[in-house]
Amino acid sequence: MYINETHIAYYAIVAILGLFVGMFIDWMNTRLPEYKKVFTKEIKEYFIKFKPKYILMLVTSVIYIGLLYKYGIKETIIANLDLIKFIIITPMLLSAFVIDYKMQIIPNRLNLAIFEIGLIIAFIYGLSDVAITINMVLGMFVGAGIFLAITLIGGVIYGKEAMGFGDVKLMGALGLYFGFSNMIMITLMSFLIGAILSIILLLIKVKKMDEYIPFGPFIVLATFINIFVPFELIKNLLLQIFTLGLYK
Repeated sequence: MYINETHIAYYAIVAILGLFVGMFIDWMNTRLPEYKKVFTKEIKEYFIKFKPKYILMLVTSVIYIGLLYKYGIKETIIANLDLIKFIIITPMLLSAFVIDYKMQIIPNRLNLAIFEIGLIIAFIYGLSDVAITINMVLGMFVGAGIFLAITLIGGVIYGKEAMGFGDVKLMGALGLYFGFSNMIMITLMSFLIGAILSIILLLIKVKKMDEYIPFGPFIVLATFINIFVPFELIKNLLLQIFTLGLYK
């Protein structure tokens, strides 16, 4: 049996993989904020005593199934790079979401891992088309540049950081996966999602007006939307929203 030209057995495999990766994300979330190594002998004891985080495991599994459905399995490694890079980055994005939401930080080790793997992926893309690698490097600069500018300007105007440097580093690292145009979309979507959800959190009194709301989760949500929703659909929707419907 095939679903979207991919055998159902592959879906079962990635679903199970997603459950185990969800367990690993929880392990990452306990280690990274304390600046401890992730790959240590202690991980064995952790998995033996593991108390399931069912929501995290299920979310990871569903995302993996969605990635397989959208990108399928191709014949060459280069052709499968989109699927591979998103499978790799998913646990790091989910970890950034959880840690930033709970602790208002995105660990440097996590951002660095995203950046390092992104460099490798950009290099592999360059083996078949240098233009793709150049686009990814531009994405890195535009992602980090926009958020750095907001941070610096906010510091001058308000005397404090308008955006955390963890967000700046995360956006720069993500640029190596998504390229110039997609990073523009992710940036705009993250601010739109941030505005909407912040208003909701304030209205339902989960957050107070003077309370810090971490921006990392908004970036992660915007990134996943960019992964699954067609670029043209996102572009047209954002144009309608930011031009107040004047765009035709």
